[in-house]
Amino acid sequence: MGVESKSEQAYRLIRARIDSGQYVPGYRLVLAPIAAELEMSVVPVREAIRRLEAEQLVTFERNVGAQVALIKETEYLHTMQTLALVEGSATGLAAPDITADQIARARAINDRMRESLSGAFDPQRFTALNLEFHSVLFEACPNPHILDLVHRGWNRMNVLRNSSFSFVPARATESVDEHEQLLRLIERRAEPLEIELAARAHRTATLDAVLAYTEEHHHQQHPAA
Repeated sequence: MGVESKSEQAYRLIRARIDSGQYVPGYRLVLAPIAAELEMSVVPVREAIRRLEAEQLVTFERNVGAQVALIKETEYLHTMQTLALVEGSATGLAAPDITADQIARARAINDRMRESLSGAFDPQRFTALNLEFHSVLFEACPNPHILDLVHRGWNRMNVLRNSSFSFVPARATESVDEHEQLLRLIERRAEPLEIELAARAHRTATLDAVLAYTEEHHHQQHPAA
């Protein structure tokens, strides 16, 4: 195996911090501190940032410089709206066939999510547990076409390199509480439509929180707009 170039080292470091949420959207990537941390010149760091720009993970703004790309609000909006519809439908259709063991498994995952809120919050881990929780509920969906759309929606969220909870960590506590409400609806065998609407509202509540965050962030960046 060849020796990793300095540019590749810088790329890996910055990319890992973007993916983990340590470098949030709008975070300024200043060359000198990154280069000093890696004990290299700014040249390979600049090359790494250009590579990230080509991948649309970094943008350049006049008078600002390099920064982590902001969420594309329209793309995020459309993906979350679609996921709310199809995941809500899948959860409602699956609900009559969800067993007590599956409910217990989902509740155990939700308990882990709740416990994760007491320490240093890790939005990526929380998001992974969130998918695990919802998968227990929607994987029993008897309609394979709807289930395929749900998987595509989650995959699209991964492509968007987004953990919503990186931007709105306060939403995590609300999300866990809503999970429990959803489980109680399934336990008491509520109508599938009621469960579908609850699952949909759960998803759109996160969407609304993220869009409110991005709007506030935009005003902070461009107060005269």
